[in-house]
Amino acid sequence: MNFDLTGRRVVVCGGSRGIGRWIALGFAASGAAVSTCARGMPALEEVRAASGGKVHIASCDLAQEAEITRYIGQAAAALGGIDVLVNNATGYGLGDSEEDWAASLDVDLLAAVRASRAAMPHLMAAGGQVDRFGASIVNISSGSGLNPSVRTPAYGAAKAAVIHYTRTQAAALAKHGIRVNCVAPGSIEFPAGLWDRSKEENPALYAQILNSMPAGRLGRPEEVANVVMFLASPMANWVTAQVIGVSGGQGFGR
Repeated sequence: MNFDLTGRRVVVCGGSRGIGRWIALGFAASGAAVSTCARGMPALEEVRAASGGKVHIASCDLAQEAEITRYIGQAAAALGGIDVLVNNATGYGLGDSEEDWAASLDVDLLAAVRASRAAMPHLMAAGGQVDRFGASIVNISSGSGLNPSVRTPAYGAAKAAVIHYTRTQAAALAKHGIRVNCVAPGSIEFPAGLWDRSKEENPALYAQILNSMPAGRLGRPEEVANVVMFLASPMANWVTAQVIGVSGGQGFGR
């Protein structure tokens, strides 16, 4: 999908691979000024190269409040402000151990809270009036946050909290000209990602997930990125407090 987002200043927290990578590259290709972060610089360097050098990158451990605050300041300085914040990070706390819960809460939930807090002065400055929303936050949740998640209880609970937080943000920030929405992807497949690895490591699970897809395939990261860009664009000027599933109808074909 082609968007003209020239002049928009976009920060993507968690943009080195998969969905986040496609979001960062999609915004850059649409003319936006983009900054993205993750822990590993080599993958970020690949994102910058793929963008033709257009994307500002910085290392940041999104489980650490101080690092998030530092990164948001760096990104705002590099871009000249922030119009759009995309909170995409995950700690991959997929089980039910203390470590899984800590990772999910620290990264999937609290990174969104902390990045929003750090970016708020910049978003407020870009907000404008209620009849002309000038700033936007898009939080990335998951289909696991919409339904019971027996395989991934910590991850699912954290993503459900992201949905609730999105709606709270939207209600609080509308008067400041800031829209807040949430995208809840289903099972998305990309090279070296969870489902790509599962084809070899856990083929029974992969077959189960594939069988739940009415279209007979898993989703692609660019299909999620397109929805994120729409929500951040002027075309969605009157869309806020919404949770949009990008799942290909996963589970509804049964």
